Amino acid sequence: MNDAIPVTRTTDHGTAKLMPDIDRERAWLLTVDGAPQSYVDLDDPAHLEFEYTRRLGHVLDVVAEPGAALDVLHLGGGALTLPRYVAVTRPGSRQDVVEADRGLLELVSGHLPLPQGAHIALHAADARAWLEDAPAASADVLLGDVFSGSRVPAHLTSADYVRAAARVLRGSGVYLANLPDSAPFAFLRSQLATLATAFEELVLIAEPGVLRGRRFGNAVLVAGHHAIDVAALARLTAADAFPARVEHGAVLREFIGDARAVRDAEAVPSPEPPGGAFGIG
Repeated sequence: MNDAIPVTRTTDHGTAKLMPDIDRERAWLLTVDGAPQSYVDLDDPAHLEFEYTRRLGHVLDVVAEPGAALDVLHLGGGALTLPRYVAVTRPGSRQDVVEADRGLLELVSGHLPLPQGAHIALHAADARAWLEDAPAASADVLLGDVFSGSRVPAHLTSADYVRAAARVLRGSGVYLANLPDSAPFAFLRSQLATLATAFEELVLIAEPGVLRGRRFGNAVLVAGHHAIDVAALARLTAADAFPARVEHGAVLREFIGDARAVRDAEAVPSPEPPGGAFGIG
């Protein structure tokens, strides 16, 4: 049983709280302004508690040969759940984490130490500014999981942002994003259309209930220049406690429909979650 006590701190962008999981000895939940952000088990970094993080983990598992080291750029830090996951599942990987909230980085790194020997560099900076200054063709994977409160910031939703992401990725690289939406999916469809301005291959992973418009939820988007192993992804997501669908090709093009790519001047944040979504309200 975890008998640690919660830690609360006012950071640069909100009130962050680390709460121990009473059922797992060294596991913690991070919330920011009451919204769950990350879950970490220090004794088992490969344990991914949240459904959307498991789906991101599944993609990380299939983008290269099992165990092969990767250069990964994480936009958005949280409790560093996925950097820890990559460090143990792909030893030797080099990872950069960009998080705008310096206070949050200090809280997490101080109370939830990173594994010894993990090549994870932490940077307090705006995600897009960092991306635009990063070396070209320097990453195998770019993972976007940036939230301001409970919404993805507008400046991380445009075609200019997507071009910056594509520039940083190597030719075989893969872009991943965690995006929230609900029917009629105006935001999600526009984001897929925007990714299509720079990438040839697109994949969408989401729960059937979300895709059928029954509730607000997270979708994982995957983009690259080469085909993604959708069969392997489908097997992994089907085995989850809450199975997800993997959509691509003609079905995904139909889903996108007449949605247009987003320009900087018209970019908006992701939708505000309804009361009760993600533990809010």
